[in-house]
Amino acid sequence: MEKNYTFQFNPSTALEALKSGKYDPLHFYEARLDLFNLSVMADYDQLICLPALTAIDKYWYQIETARKVLRQMGGRALLADEVGLGKTIEAGLIVAEYLARGMVKSILVLTPASLVSQWQSELSDKFNIASITTDNRDPQQPTDEFWTNNPRIIASLNTAKSAKHYLHVTSRTWDLVVVDEAHHLKNRSTLNWKLVNALNKRFILMLTATPVQNSLVELFNLLTLLKPGLLQTEAAFKKEYVDSRNGRVPKNPEKLRSLMREVMVRNTRALVDVKLPKRFATTITVTPAATEEKLYQDLSEYLRSSEDKLDRLSRTNLLMRAGSSPNALADSLKQLTVRLPDEKLKSLASRAAQVKQVEKAKVLVEMLSKSRQKTLVFTTHKATSTYLAKILQAANIPFAEFTGGMSLKQKDESIAAFRDDVSVLLASETGGEGRNIQFANAIVNYDLPWNPMKIEQRIGRIHRIGQTQDVFIFNFCLKGSIEEYILRILHDKINMFELVVGEIETILGNVEDEFDFSEVVMDIWLKHQVKPELDRAFEQLADNLLKAQKQYEQIQELDEQIFGEDFEA
Repeated sequence: MEKNYTFQFNPSTALEALKSGKYDPLHFYEARLDLFNLSVMADYDQLICLPALTAIDKYWYQIETARKVLRQMGGRALLADEVGLGKTIEAGLIVAEYLARGMVKSILVLTPASLVSQWQSELSDKFNIASITTDNRDPQQPTDEFWTNNPRIIASLNTAKSAKHYLHVTSRTWDLVVVDEAHHLKNRSTLNWKLVNALNKRFILMLTATPVQNSLVELFNLLTLLKPGLLQTEAAFKKEYVDSRNGRVPKNPEKLRSLMREVMVRNTRALVDVKLPKRFATTITVTPAATEEKLYQDLSEYLRSSEDKLDRLSRTNLLMRAGSSPNALADSLKQLTVRLPDEKLKSLASRAAQVKQVEKAKVLVEMLSKSRQKTLVFTTHKATSTYLAKILQAANIPFAEFTGGMSLKQKDESIAAFRDDVSVLLASETGGEGRNIQFANAIVNYDLPWNPMKIEQRIGRIHRIGQTQDVFIFNFCLKGSIEEYILRILHDKINMFELVVGEIETILGNVEDEFDFSEVVMDIWLKHQVKPELDRAFEQLADNLLKAQKQYEQIQELDEQIFGEDFEA
């Protein structure tokens, strides 16, 4: 809670009152304590939020970045670290510090649609900052009430700029605005830029690893949102700083960099000396038993023909569960038949429940039986995890479990058992989050998230600073499944598992605005029924991603020329 510090203190009067016994000495202590608090508030030599942040690893350059933004930039900054250095953590530190000091109450985070839920969980899990998103708002609540009654909102940029929401977003005052993937604001003529420019905001943080993609005018547009007038007008900026023959090349680079340092921080991997061991990925394609294969084919055919019966979310969920395990699929189908009494669904549910021979599980047991590496086995669905626990027990493979529903004590005990006693940790999506488990060096993606960023989050549990061993990743998929196609693209085509953590996110962002990988692969799967068509469609997607990757590499070279290492914390 913010305090109003007002003191009317007369030393001689206070001394007389103290001698007469009418003045409580405690008052002096409280006054001195308040003065001390004020002195802390007056500068940012110490971040007072740090002791409470126990769920994250805090690196020196992230803390220095936060202090620099708070002390020197007045809370208006472009965070442009190279990919993989934790811009989200830096932004979270700044938000948490302002909250701890009572300097902000209303917060708006704008991000691509695919990152809305990720931002909500990051702020909640790592910084203990609760928020509501445009994804989980009550549809019955009037739009204006949603925007005016909630102090901390995370919204997709597309939603916020839509005709239904624009006026409500821009009519209120925000203490702090955070814009992720800020390169989507590079064009001043777009609604993206106009929305952020129109926001009534005191502090603003903009995050992007690629501040300049095509021309220096994009940089002018971004920095004008942070500090209008810093670079004068666009015409004056071009005349002073842009080479007329090449819009990417700066004139007067030192003068330009001097101005940019007022609002921009860009840490590089060379500066922070982030050295990670290598990681090696292997795709394990399992040929399903005849009953499994027929079940998967029949389910796919049903989903392709059921657009009028099932919504998109239900169809996606069923296909994901089919790729996880027959048990997960059976659970979901059983629940679905309660509200949708369809005979075909009932038949599929019965067949899924009767599958006894699961080939993926057999291959997993064989692999774990031969290995003594500390291995995390990730599953998305509880039914799959429950099934694997029974299979591992039957095979006499000792293991520990880590799920989101466990108590803190149970989680601690599981991590300790994994470290000291057993070689396998059966983990849910949140497995090991916030804990030091770099003693493990192998990951099995028993089922594969369709969102590449979620795959990276799994890998990041062990492939992070502090890891001393090479990391091995084993991606399981059924032959002929959508996951097989996904791995062909991510592993074989763009070598995702050899990229720096975070680069895949930037590459996907270069395909087109609001590109959603999981939605695209689902669309391809539902639209094309025969293998040659599927092969061609997925090959086209792979080509698009390769073009985006090439563009990203070119942008990296450009940014290195413009910025170098002049903007570190």
